[in-house]
Amino acid sequence: MIFNIFSMNKLIFLTIRTGLLLLMISCLATSCQQNYVPKPRGYFRIELPKRAYRDMDSTFPYKFSYPVYCKITPDPYSPNEPYWINVEFPKLNAKLHLSYKKIDHNLAKYLDDTHLMVSKHISKATAIEENPILDPAHHIYGSIFRIQGSEAASVYQFYVTDSIHHFMRGALYFNSVPNNDSLVPVIDFVAKDIDHLIETLRWKK
Repeated sequence: MIFNIFSMNKLIFLTIRTGLLLLMISCLATSCQQNYVPKPRGYFRIELPKRAYRDMDSTFPYKFSYPVYCKITPDPYSPNEPYWINVEFPKLNAKLHLSYKKIDHNLAKYLDDTHLMVSKHISKATAIEENPILDPAHHIYGSIFRIQGSEAASVYQFYVTDSIHHFMRGALYFNSVPNNDSLVPVIDFVAKDIDHLIETLRWKK
């Protein structure tokens, strides 16, 4: 009889202790869930260069001012187009493709081609914002296209023309898999440099 009472007391003690242990674990788990705050998605900090410009003046039928941290190279894929160039941003892993055409009663075709190139990004874009370029004093007219969307291959495109002799188109690309959410500071930085290029663009006779 004494043995049975001792065994029962031991069983009750173990049961109570196990219950308390489970209760503590449950409370801790609940507390953790209530206090858990998901961390916002982060990206590596990108060092942006100090903004400064220099003139690009050559035998080309156009000239402009471009960043000192860029280099200008001929377009390797268009050897028959001597006025097609790339404005490269080596430290930012970006490249602005500039193509130039002399107008010969074919401005409508160049405009159609430009809008076709922009429309190719519609499937990856969340929005396309078009802003006009109007500089009558220097005979420069056109549009800037800001293409929004994390997977858009080109986020900034533009064209400019004097409507009679000159036509230029530009498209910005990054040499990486598109993830534009992480590149927002760089995109905004480079966009201002391209805006400056357009503002300083001049045709030559």
